[in-house]
Amino acid sequence: MTPASGDDATPRFYLDELHVGQRFVSAAHALDERQVIDFASQFDPQPFHLDDEAAKATLFGGLAASGWHTAAITMRLLVGGGLPIAGGVIGAGGEITWPKPTRPGDILRVESEIVEIKPSRSRPDRGMVTIRSETRNQRDEVVQILAAKLIAPRRPAGG
Repeated sequence: MTPASGDDATPRFYLDELHVGQRFVSAAHALDERQVIDFASQFDPQPFHLDDEAAKATLFGGLAASGWHTAAITMRLLVGGGLPIAGGVIGAGGEITWPKPTRPGDILRVESEIVEIKPSRSRPDRGMVTIRSETRNQRDEVVQILAAKLIAPRRPAGG
């Protein structure tokens, strides 16, 4: 079967077309100081996200993006084609870690792998896909790890 296509012409995969070990790589996102400060000003107004001088006196040793900013960029990259699941990236739970800070000047990309697929017994039109996504910077350093359970639809009959 041929994967479905999204509005952006990216192929979208139904549950039956996914397999354990399948990998996806997103496009890239360049992060600058203005984005870091703007996001933090609105959603995570801590000194180490807002002011480079203040951040130098913290464990970060300089301006660092909020982990939630990294998570939001990750989501945007996944939705933009980095995790092309038919029906969208619909979360049902997960765990997130930030092993290294994201910094202004970083260029982020997301590498995802399917680690488990479970068709639903009670809802035959869908299943659960467990993914492991690593958000990496331009030095190939992992700045975020996301293990998530996602709902994936099965291909509609006759579709």
